[in-house]
Order: sequence, then structure tokens, then C-alpha cells
Amino acid sequence: MNETGTSAARPIRTFHPRRGRMSSRHADAHAALWPRFGLMVTDGDRTPLDLAELFGAGVPVVLEIGFGMGDATAAMAAADPGRGYLGVEVHTPGIGNLLALVGELGLGNVRVACGDAMQLVHRIAPGALDAVHVFFPDPWPKARHHKRRLIQPANVALLRDRLRPGGVLHCATDWPEYAVAMAETLDADPHLRRLLEKPHGRPETKFERRGAVAGRPITDLRYERS
Repeated sequence: MNETGTSAARPIRTFHPRRGRMSSRHADAHAALWPRFGLMVTDGDRTPLDLAELFGAGVPVVLEIGFGMGDATAAMAAADPGRGYLGVEVHTPGIGNLLALVGELGLGNVRVACGDAMQLVHRIAPGALDAVHVFFPDPWPKARHHKRRLIQPANVALLRDRLRPGGVLHCATDWPEYAVAMAETLDADPHLRRLLEKPHGRPETKFERRGAVAGRPITDLRYERS
């Protein structure tokens, strides 16, 4: 209940809760590395997130929303040591796998958050991010579920606000109908400019491979904040 005695509206979830069972490798990595590299996202928490404390003063930060098993995140972070990578996910085996990769590859520039990505975004200061990656989010294909899609005008406005001027919002999907809806939403934001050159350095993800096997085309959409 809120101060007026009425129930507060619950936020619309853009993801399926996916707890899953960790392997022994994932569980061991979680136990050993979560205290140093992990961050729990709690609903309603608006405590400002200090990115400089997480990665060091002046380090550009990439936010990756929904990193799956984390293989692509680890590959990008390993190839790009000058930037910090903050990944957020709800799939516990994926969190365990990314932490295992962090340990195995010695990735000091990765932090792993568990919880609702948009709750986390609210805690990040405007203009604080160098890039935001949204790779293969849940397409919510049924029309009645479209309201749960991550790429909606209000979410895009919030993500764009967290980017520095010149920062890049990079989305990818293997669902053609969602690609069209994404492009329409992103094109409509007056402070985003579409980048037409092909993206560089994005590793193939597990979901991307699944889409390719199923014959679905891959669409990358990259926008720069003005």
C-alpha cells in the first residue's frame, strides 16, 4: 500500500523469472566470486549505483541487459579491457556461468547483476553509460504480451537518458516482427540517431545460433545518443 492507502501499481515485467539449477562449476564460481563481482537488484531500491566504485574512476561502462549464459559478454570484455561490462540477468545458471568465465579468464572488468534490468537502470546516473546492449531479448510474440517487450518508448527514453552524448544503444533480434517494432520505436526517439554501418565486434550468442538454425534473419539496430 502507498501513502494514500491504495495499492501501488506493480511494474510490468519484461522477462520470465528463470531460476534453473546450477551445475557444480557454476555453483562453485557463484560461491567464490559473487561477493566480489556480484550485485543483487532489489525491486524499489533507488540507491544511486556508483559505477566508479565498481570499475574505477573514468572507466567507460557498457550495460548489457539479458546476457543469457554470458559467453558473448565474456568474449567482449576480454577483447575490450578498457571498458567495464555490467551485465544483468535473471537466469541463475547464466549468472553462474558468467562468473565462472570471469574467474577462468581473469576478467577484472566485468560485474554481474541479478534482477530486473530496468530497476537497475533507474539507479544509474543520467549520462553515465558508454553503451547499452540489448541482444536477443524475449520477443513476447503473442499480441497480448507485447506490453512486456523491453523495447518500448518509455524504456528506450530511460536507456537513452543513461547514455552519454555519443553513446550507443545496440539492439539485436532474430524475430522479424519484433525487429520492425524495435526500429519504429527507436526511430521515433528524437534524441537517437540510427547508425547505418554494420556493427563490429559482437560475438555470436547462443540465441542467435538458434535463430539462424531455425532460418530466422538476424537484425542489428544501433543508435547514437545526440
